[in-house]
Amino acid sequence: MSVGKRLYQYALFFKKTIILALLMLTVSVGAELVGPFIAKKMIDDHILGIEQPWFESDDTKDAVSYDGTFYKRGDYFEEGEGRGQEARIYQMGTRFFFVDEPDAFSGEGERSFDNGKLTFSTQDGDIKFGAQELSGKEVLAFYQPEIPRIIMLVLLYFVLMVVAAIFHFGQGYTLQRSANRIIQKMRTDLFSHIQRLPINYFDKLPAGKVVARITNDTEAIRELYVQVLSQFFYSGVYITGIFVALFILDPKLATICLLLLPILYIWMVIYRKYASKYNHVVRSKVSEINASIYESIQGMTIIQAFRREQKKQQEFEKMNDTHFNYQNKLLSLNSLMSHNLVSILRNITFVTFIWYFGSGAIGSESVVTVGVLYAFVDYITRLFQPVTGIVNQLANLEIALVAGERVFELLDEEGEEVKDSRISRYKGHVEFDRVSFAYKKEDYVLKNLSFEAKPGETIGLVGHTGSGKSSIMNLLFRFYDCQKGEIRIDGKNIKEYPRQTIRDHMGIVLQDPYLFTGTISSNVSLNDSRISRDKVEQALKDVGADRVLKHLEQGLDEPVIEKGGTMSSGQRQLISFARALAFNPSILILDEATSSVDTETESIIQEAMETLKTGRTTFIIAHRLSTIKNADQILVLDRGEIVEKGSHDHLMALRGKYFQMYQLQQGNMQVG
Repeated sequence: MSVGKRLYQYALFFKKTIILALLMLTVSVGAELVGPFIAKKMIDDHILGIEQPWFESDDTKDAVSYDGTFYKRGDYFEEGEGRGQEARIYQMGTRFFFVDEPDAFSGEGERSFDNGKLTFSTQDGDIKFGAQELSGKEVLAFYQPEIPRIIMLVLLYFVLMVVAAIFHFGQGYTLQRSANRIIQKMRTDLFSHIQRLPINYFDKLPAGKVVARITNDTEAIRELYVQVLSQFFYSGVYITGIFVALFILDPKLATICLLLLPILYIWMVIYRKYASKYNHVVRSKVSEINASIYESIQGMTIIQAFRREQKKQQEFEKMNDTHFNYQNKLLSLNSLMSHNLVSILRNITFVTFIWYFGSGAIGSESVVTVGVLYAFVDYITRLFQPVTGIVNQLANLEIALVAGERVFELLDEEGEEVKDSRISRYKGHVEFDRVSFAYKKEDYVLKNLSFEAKPGETIGLVGHTGSGKSSIMNLLFRFYDCQKGEIRIDGKNIKEYPRQTIRDHMGIVLQDPYLFTGTISSNVSLNDSRISRDKVEQALKDVGADRVLKHLEQGLDEPVIEKGGTMSSGQRQLISFARALAFNPSILILDEATSSVDTETESIIQEAMETLKTGRTTFIIAHRLSTIKNADQILVLDRGEIVEKGSHDHLMALRGKYFQMYQLQQGNMQVG
């Protein structure tokens, strides 16, 4: 499905408010476009209407007294009302002349006045009538019946403009609210979707790029619904209304103006071809810049410690320069093909307009009134407002479509439904049966792995970096699934459980524990309603964290910033231990939990580990072999295979790989 169709589907969630906004926009445009017709009527019927035929009348309503006789315009007579002798008023510049001869001239021609004679010079010769020049007061008297009608038209025009303004505001407000709701839903969908994505997806896409899609790209899409949709619909209604009006006024000229539409369409195709290419690069570079900034902030300690500031600056400037160059290309494209195009089209149209009216459109055979001429000029001038609007919004349209493509690319990543279903607490009998696993195709990091961990046992996992220790943890938590073999808990294949359900009775303590922005209490409970404050306090006490955290002023409510940056590694680790204990897991994984703490805190953590292990199947990934001496079973891994298995004493007696590693560590400790 195309990006445009999917954006349309999102709009359908709030179609009622969008339709309401577009209806208000239609009313606003309609009210605005009536203006030139009102002006035409005012000019032709009331300002220039003084040249309409006048007749002697006995009724004084709408009549004007001149030379002792009442005269009324022919179109003001009511049905059945008697008419007297016809008279005419002719304008020549600022002078007005009264002619009371019947069959007065109603055509066009050059006018002149001399010796009481008003002369019309036509192609067929001169036509003369006896005429009397009217004074300013007399002219004003003849205009008197028109003044109330002109005032009414002015008031109508004013009311229509107020209506247009009110409905225009209404549509803008309603459409913007709808757009905000659409983007709110889109961001919620995106954030919800990334919770369902497998861990390996985030191995491929940096966090900064994901953030850019949820924030920057959705904001660009918001402009589509607020600005682009509004402008395109407004322009469509406006242009349609103008052409309807032009066809009413003069079908021939309106047909000529229709040539603008295919020109505009061809221009849009050419523009989008290049704009789409440039916008893809721009949006991509924005994501890369975000990712670079995010990574630099996270690793600022390392950057400064190793004096890599200049190198990072150069890398950033390279991306920023690429972004700048493509933004300039877009700017050049928009400058070349927006204002310039509209100016050219406008000039061509006005040249055609001048040629058309200058070649006999106004003459004795085809009379076009001044009001029609005014309306034409007004409508043609107005025609280029929506054209300019469409042209100016094409850039935003392309940005939104590219942003939409990136958003839907993320939404199309295969995820798994987050299920809240729970199972009863399992015993924790874990079996790995001929398990093989690869992160990339056939590059297996675990090979034909088999072992058993009985409920309540402690299993130590040791081996050099890359031997597969953490991969076992990833499989057990179902962050990844093995390609071969089977992993069972209490005799049931873990693939038969939903990922979230099986993790409900698992706990983990990482080497570098992650703390969220909030308080110590919220980091232990993770805002789970099942974990009461008393349970949080007890968990902290059981792991000995109260001895380390007792000096904090606000206790459990002590603020924690992102990643717990204001706390020591030992404090963070103890909070992580308390978190695992509070959730009372059946299976616990300790991933090198003592490798980054001081000796004093390590002794507290060792006590905490004994508390945590009680009644649980525990996997300890350790570099310090002293921490797993008491494990029920130790698995020695090498290149994804178990090369030795047994208790500490048994493995020491074998004098194999474990023995060498232990001796090496003991020797290092003695040297230290």
